[in-house]
Amino acid sequence: MKKRVYIETTIVSYLTAKPSRDVVRLAHQQITREWWEHRGRYALCASQFVLDEAADGDPDAAGRRLAALQDVPILGVSTEARALAKTFVEQGILPETAAIDALHLALAAVHEVDVLLTWNGRHLANAAILGDIGRLARREGYEMPIVCTPEELTGDEGSEHD
Repeated sequence: MKKRVYIETTIVSYLTAKPSRDVVRLAHQQITREWWEHRGRYALCASQFVLDEAADGDPDAAGRRLAALQDVPILGVSTEARALAKTFVEQGILPETAAIDALHLALAAVHEVDVLLTWNGRHLANAAILGDIGRLARREGYEMPIVCTPEELTGDEGSEHD
């Protein structure tokens, strides 16, 4: 069975952006493009929040981001996911300014997604907060997905033999 992978907005942003002059960002763009070529190994999903974020900004760039998401199934936003995200913020694990990031995490947990794929190291792929997020989610009855970058999600782990 394929691993379910929630595609957070930074993935399509790096995927579709013009090559950066910053060498680290350029490397992330290249890694993302290489990972995307093998996305068929996984069952991708996203949310309306990803679509909304992808639609923001420059119309040409937004069009490229939305085109990349065109065939990605969209998870429903439930009362449970909203409540869990609110708890992440109310407990002080994530700041109010990261409410959308809290929703990405909560949706992935509530929908039992295996992996949340992101380049957001501030509020998502951040080992300093993921332990607290995981403990709180378990207390609320949910398991958190693995949160990682495309660089960390490589190889055969998404193949049919899982």
